[in-house]
Amino acid sequence: MIKTKNEKVKQFFKDNLADSLDAKYQELSLQGQKIEFIYITSICDVDKVQEILVKPFFELSDPRKFEGYVKSLEAYKEYTTDDDALKEILRGGLVLLGPHSVSIISLKKYVSQGVGDASVETTIQGPQTALSEDLVTNLNIIRHRYHQPTLKIEKDEIGSLTQMELMILYDEGKVDAEVLKNVKKKISSIKNSQEVIQSAGEFQRLLTPRKRTLFPVFMITERTDRVALNLSEGKVVLLIEGSPFALVLPAVFFDFMSSMEDLYQPYWVGKFLITLRYIGLFISILLPGFYVGVTAYNPEIFQVQLAFGVAGSRASVPYPAYIEVFFMLLMMELLTEASIRLPKSIGSTATTVGGLILGQAATQAGLVSNIMIIIVSAVAISNFVIPINEMSFAMRVVKYIILLVTAMTGMIGLVVSFMGLIVFLVGLDSFGQPYLNITAGEAKKSS
Repeated sequence: MIKTKNEKVKQFFKDNLADSLDAKYQELSLQGQKIEFIYITSICDVDKVQEILVKPFFELSDPRKFEGYVKSLEAYKEYTTDDDALKEILRGGLVLLGPHSVSIISLKKYVSQGVGDASVETTIQGPQTALSEDLVTNLNIIRHRYHQPTLKIEKDEIGSLTQMELMILYDEGKVDAEVLKNVKKKISSIKNSQEVIQSAGEFQRLLTPRKRTLFPVFMITERTDRVALNLSEGKVVLLIEGSPFALVLPAVFFDFMSSMEDLYQPYWVGKFLITLRYIGLFISILLPGFYVGVTAYNPEIFQVQLAFGVAGSRASVPYPAYIEVFFMLLMMELLTEASIRLPKSIGSTATTVGGLILGQAATQAGLVSNIMIIIVSAVAISNFVIPINEMSFAMRVVKYIILLVTAMTGMIGLVVSFMGLIVFLVGLDSFGQPYLNITAGEAKKSS
């Protein structure tokens, strides 16, 4: 009967892995008894197959003893259904067809499971460890940072074709039960809506209630210490197989403006850095519109000497101030995008030299004013002080909206568009959490 089952199992895998060049069917014989291995060589650790299974099979000299040895292995799993076994093989498992039983051995191989340093969210004094693309490694790091028995981990799958493994992490004693329920419900409703899901950012867009939103309502981070901090605040963390980033939810506006460095510095230094960050935010979104509003509509706001200086600087510029601002901001956006896309060895040099040459040549040609170069540089630098990239990208778009309204209506448009931005943010929420809730983090910490 077991032979018949073995033949059915083997035929099932041959049918499903027929076109897989790395599918391996290995047979071992001893004393008239034989066993067979079925695995995929590209994701199964072949060295462990030889060390843990092949060598002991011949050393024990008895297939029954070998089956007892296999069941004592930590990586041993019982064979339940063909579909479950296929999923295990596709994740690096091995199916063992013995003379008396069929079993599964988990022997995953990770080509690159090294833990690197954080490169997107850097800190000076904080931990440097970043997440890895391997879920097992990530769980190991997080467990070492969050030693709580209430830390719960659940598994799921996303992507109807890729079937990427998804892990849901939360502290059972701190998480909001309603938020957790809504998160699971949302995952359940959209996990098969997309065939291919390969990153946390891609999954974030599917989870976001408003499909065409500008502002992120979930945070993406690579820092393991930020993950541990958010777990302690009762938030839910999603880890996706093959992605070195975690998705944290719910997240409010002030989460995107905070850096882990704020916790590692003295109290007043941390407060100073936060204040500096918000000043940079206001400069980034308001300065271009303010320049256009003042020069085109309300020059009387400046003192006489400054107004004459700005007017003299723009004397050779042949077009209105808003065109000048749009042109220079667009050039700065192109330089920023080029610095990301170019190889790292030449990216920073090429964009720095290109920016200097472009600014000097445009000024000498009379296409832009000298003060415009200062404003664009201040806007570009200020935009980079926002710690989380998703919010930084959103604010890069917001400044163009405010600039456009100001160019059409003057300083009144600047004030109205800024107030409209605040009203819009007030109306947002992340799984029931108000987007501009200042006390959310402190309330959770105190509880």
